[in-house]
Amino acid sequence: MDMIARTTKQVGTVLRRCRRQQKLTQDELGRKVSVRQATISKLEAGEPATQLRTLMDTLAALDLELVIQPRSKAAITEIEEGF
Repeated sequence: MDMIARTTKQVGTVLRRCRRQQKLTQDELGRKVSVRQATISKLEAGEPATQLRTLMDTLAALDLELVIQPRSKAAITEIEEGF
């Protein structure tokens, strides 16, 4: 499942979907990442000030990875259709 995310809110949406697909609660994921449930909630909501380490640990806990590549030419409306 490749998804393009250009905003913090879109990243949060992807993380929420993946967590739910793995049938994890925010609390369970938080325990895997060693953060509070509230931190997972904020990350999924796309709230600012999330530490990069928290994001990377959460991706690892969900068996995901961050891929950096040149920005696609897809219009923002096309990307948002996936959300």
